[in-house]
Amino acid sequence: MNLHKVNFPNHENLKLAGRLELPADQQPHNFAIFAHCFTCTKNLLAVKNVSRALTAAGFGVLRFDFTGLGESEGDFENTNFSGNVEDLLAAAKFLEKEYKAPTLLIGHSLGGTAVLMAAAKLASIKAVVTINAPSDPEHVKNHLEQDLEKIEREGKAQVNLSGRPFTIRKHFLDDLKKQPIKEVVGSMRKALLILHSPQDATVSVNNAEEIYMAAHHPKSFVSLDGADHLLSRKEDSEYAGNVIAGWASRYMEIPERETISSKHDVVASLNKNDGFTTDLKLGTHYLTADEPTSFGGNDYGPTPYELVSSGLAACTVMTLQMYAKRKGWDVQNVQVHISYNKQHAIDCKDCEAETAKIDTFTREIKFEGNLDEKQLKRLLQIADKCPVHKTLHSETQIVTKLIT
Repeated sequence: MNLHKVNFPNHENLKLAGRLELPADQQPHNFAIFAHCFTCTKNLLAVKNVSRALTAAGFGVLRFDFTGLGESEGDFENTNFSGNVEDLLAAAKFLEKEYKAPTLLIGHSLGGTAVLMAAAKLASIKAVVTINAPSDPEHVKNHLEQDLEKIEREGKAQVNLSGRPFTIRKHFLDDLKKQPIKEVVGSMRKALLILHSPQDATVSVNNAEEIYMAAHHPKSFVSLDGADHLLSRKEDSEYAGNVIAGWASRYMEIPERETISSKHDVVASLNKNDGFTTDLKLGTHYLTADEPTSFGGNDYGPTPYELVSSGLAACTVMTLQMYAKRKGWDVQNVQVHISYNKQHAIDCKDCEAETAKIDTFTREIKFEGNLDEKQLKRLLQIADKCPVHKTLHSETQIVTKLIT
């Protein structure tokens, strides 16, 4: 994953601040735009998690702050819903000019309603996703009930939203009345995915039903059961991101992944700005390796030592099942659990010495089946005979050459 700070002008020539996330190879097959919720910003954790799930699937994702929010220029009190839609059009124009026209729009809460309006005006968009979105932008007024009378009477009022003060003007409310969302959705001929939590206490799931009924096929609904409105739990936003990536791929043109050509069985490729997120080709298969976030990585894949441990675990279960089948023993399932660290050698003479600790793979094996003690003892002996085990115990060499 590569993160780039970007800025682009909106229709009033105010500078909007965004973050463009690209996959590890910096070559996205499609671009998406994410519209955040009302009074939120591009840095909401749920927005980041959904975006990262998409970049892991090869998408480039632009998330940005609407006018007057976050790092973007302008005064929030002078904005309205129509302005948010214009900001989305400006974001699409920026991508088309600097990279490639977006094909996917994603919107959270009121941002979901905004992407429905914007999609109707963008020919390049092939698919649209809403997350906990209201079916009518006037739903926002439900959060302003105590201040509506003052706004109507005085033209504006300072309201408290999510613990922060915002000034809402009457023209904002007037603009909400002019948005023909259901008519727009009814005339839209683009793939639509609606994600909504039945437990959403801010925007009820009935809104998802209304959007779904207004739309034409292809349309899909996925329940975010147990999630709150803001997808505060990491597992909820990551799930949403993975669902979106899988669903959208059906409606995108995705070229075959360019293979890493090599005469060798395993190839690793890492660009300058990718941190630890590494592309791997293992035979005819592709994988991503990484480090945990606590080590400065993105946790997008197993660590190098986890990959080594996985080789030992896989080889062990294959060897044990092969032996059991040859003997006709009842082994329904074998589980091998591996952990790696540095420990004192079992027979260390000077355990305080710096070299006393050695690389240690702790292997625990669980069998399911009808086995007696003699058979179990023999299987534990066979585990030590798996080829990877032998390789780790043998004297090995690594010959390094330069490819020119």
